[in-house]
Amino acid sequence: MLFDFVDIENDNIYKLLTSTVGPRPIAWVTTQDTDGTLNAAPFSFFNAVSGNPPVLAFGIGGRAPGDVKDTGGNIRRTGQFVINLVSYELAEPMNVTAIDFPKHVDELKEAGLTTAASHHVKPPRIAEAPVSFECERLVVVEVGIDRAVVLGKVLAVHVRDDCVLDKDRCYIDTPKLDLIGRMHGRGWYARVTDRFELPRIPLDEWPARKAKAAE
Repeated sequence: MLFDFVDIENDNIYKLLTSTVGPRPIAWVTTQDTDGTLNAAPFSFFNAVSGNPPVLAFGIGGRAPGDVKDTGGNIRRTGQFVINLVSYELAEPMNVTAIDFPKHVDELKEAGLTTAASHHVKPPRIAEAPVSFECERLVVVEVGIDRAVVLGKVLAVHVRDDCVLDKDRCYIDTPKLDLIGRMHGRGWYARVTDRFELPRIPLDEWPARKAKAAE
């Protein structure tokens, strides 16, 4: 079935994207405005896009033309933010911070969450989050009148102690993080508990494997 985006309204394009691209990791972004006001909000158009330099990217959808929410405004003014990851046990608090509160409302307080100081940036991290990336803005790409993609360079990452297997080798117990991802529709999420291993095939092994498969 062909869905030609030239002939489809934006709302339906969004539905097609979110119902086919998934699960999508969640960037739970904390920012701090120049007056000290804190903000926390989740975004599911998110991923790591570079290892060297370490770069994370996430998309912000605004509420009206010219608007990229409090998160986008704070990042534009300060150039700093923290991307926290969401574990299964934090799904409900994350959902609370997604409520469209007025700017003066502290989403973290409403969700019963606490903050912890960052090492390089002013915005705090979410203390309960299993992983938090301290970031500085590389660029904000305007992709529409109310849409922007933020690229941030990672300065440091905090990982919950019990999820670190070997600090010196940077081995992380990824399954123990119990991260969730965004799925289709308004309220569907996925839990990363059903996994399978598929090692990459070395080039020198491929001819034999290909021949065996053809038998």
